[in-house]
Amino acid sequence: QVQLVESGGGSVQPGGSLRLSCAASGFDFSRYDMGWDRQAPGKQRELVARITADGTTYYADSVKGRFTISRDNAKNTLYLQMKNLKPEDTAVYYCTKLGAKTSWGQGTQVTVSS
Repeated sequence: QVQLVESGGGSVQPGGSLRLSCAASGFDFSRYDMGWDRQAPGKQRELVARITADGTTYYADSVKGRFTISRDNAKNTLYLQMKNLKPEDTAVYYCTKLGAKTSWGQGTQVTVSS
């Protein structure tokens, strides 16, 4: 059974940093493209970042230059390093498994406010 468990969320001030982690299990992690999505209050879920099985990355324009997605295949773990956080980054962040079917974890809350 596919399991994706996010952690590392919290409350930070504008300009601060935070690193999210996603512990994956139930599938061959190293062979799948992975990513992060987010959903802010009253808004649709949106793509934040993607990383392919071979390490190629993609970012939404809104986070490009501030966020870095990475993966540690030996640990079956996906990361999202977030820097220079802005209030508009406030959302629930979801770890994403791509493939024939898309899967999401339960999400972790990130709140950016002064």
